Amino acid sequence: MQVNQSRVMNRCMIEPERCRTMVEVRQGVDETDRQLADLLGLRFRYMTAAARIKPDRGAVRDEARKTEVLRHAKTNALAADYPVELAEEIWERLVEASIAYEMDRFDLR
Repeated sequence: MQVNQSRVMNRCMIEPERCRTMVEVRQGVDETDRQLADLLGLRFRYMTAAARIKPDRGAVRDEARKTEVLRHAKTNALAADYPVELAEEIWERLVEASIAYEMDRFDLR
């Protein structure tokens, strides 16, 4: 199953299948990395919001929610056509980093 590239492709980006030079590939990778950084920044802003909203520090770590997020990551990896095992590794690290970040923000309240 292929990802809907129109959802993520910047209008100045060349589709990977159309790249003919390493310059084009590297430009696409750099733009993709910029978009990922923007999305990660947004994700961590949601963690700040969660720290503001949750009633107590014990609510920060939610194993049921973590399991759900990891399940979604695997499903999304399949839809985007990249290795599920890689998605599991990346999201495990991302979720744990998000929990630590949220706890730090909670403690600053």
